[in-house]
Amino acid sequence: MLALATIGFALNFWGWALLSPLGPRFKDDLGLSSFEQSLLVAVPVVVGSLGRIPVGALTDRFGGRVMFPLVSAATIVPILYLGLAGHSSLAALLVGGFFLGIGGTAFAVGVPFVSAWFPPERRGLANGVFGVGMGGTALGALTTVKLVEAGSMATPFLITAGVLALYAVTAALLLRDAPGRTVPTESLVRRMAATARLPLTWQASALYAVVFGGFVAFSVYLPTYLKTGYGLTQADAADRMAGFVLLAVAMRPVGGWLSDRLGPVRVLAGSLAVVIAGAVVQAFSPALMPVGTIAFLSVAAALGAGSGATFALVALLAPANKVGAITGVVGAAGGLGGFLPPLVMGALYGAYGTYAIGLALLAVVAGAALVLTLTGVRAAARGGGTGGRETGKGQGGRGDGGRLTARAGSTGRAESTARAGSGGPPG
Repeated sequence: MLALATIGFALNFWGWALLSPLGPRFKDDLGLSSFEQSLLVAVPVVVGSLGRIPVGALTDRFGGRVMFPLVSAATIVPILYLGLAGHSSLAALLVGGFFLGIGGTAFAVGVPFVSAWFPPERRGLANGVFGVGMGGTALGALTTVKLVEAGSMATPFLITAGVLALYAVTAALLLRDAPGRTVPTESLVRRMAATARLPLTWQASALYAVVFGGFVAFSVYLPTYLKTGYGLTQADAADRMAGFVLLAVAMRPVGGWLSDRLGPVRVLAGSLAVVIAGAVVQAFSPALMPVGTIAFLSVAAALGAGSGATFALVALLAPANKVGAITGVVGAAGGLGGFLPPLVMGALYGAYGTYAIGLALLAVVAGAALVLTLTGVRAAARGGGTGGRETGKGQGGRGDGGRLTARAGSTGRAESTARAGSGGPPG
């Protein structure tokens, strides 16, 4: 089930990221400004992010067995539109990009699906492995431009649509939800309102907006940055972006694994410190080899590990019947965190002819997230988490210097609501 979910995540993210590698090409062919190019690659990100909120709540209700095939099939439609007819103008690309955002919602399906299959002490690693699926963006970076050059503009879109169709059928036949999965009985509106009242929701959202948002922002804007700032060719810039993505992807399960052993708070703090250092170094526009490359790869590793640690925190402390809803909100925050930086970077470069200000802003935002981690998040972890029970009592984890350990209650009541199938707080 973990393998099927990870593959589905990767394929949907591949489709979701098809426009990013072609951004410089569309800019040249259609005469787009830097801001218009940034808007083009950012639209699927924001739609895919906001769409995670209802999709996550629907996954709590209907399960991954229904939602994975549904999201995958729906993503095929805008992919075919963009490949066959929707790439002749900016307006057409924006329409296609809007609906392409559906592919980005697959993340909110996978986290609750995977979490239900694993005990609390293994969820950090399990969700980290699932997070490897974000490497689907690397598939797009490595293949899209080459497929267009070898065939036509439609080629990468047709291939991706065909693979997604095959996966949708396979998932419909093989996926199974975890036995004893907690199915909420409340209405969608009441569940979302209850989710919004949990401090864990907003703490994790703020952190994920920085770590995963940073990953998304670099994955969609790095080709433009490298081509404009360092004069690289489109293909070379896309290949380097793929390297950035692959390292971040590889570090996500490492971040989850470390969180299972050291605690998510410590992993997040270390990751954010590395992001700050890398952004400060790159703000001075060093030579790409070796300093710039080292700075970017360090940031990639830190963002990947931090993303894994954030969902280790969520999977451990979230009520069992609200994992999908919380994942949707947190995932939306992460995607939205990736929406604004490309627009800001494009606007600042257009106004000042430098990326230094944008990178300095990244360091400031990461610094604020580090402060939050070492204060509010650490206090919540030491108190046993914010999501164990809505009453604030009997949380599902116990903090020890930032380390979280799941504990089962001595009575028949579910003190550890992170246990798969054990049920969350009363409906």
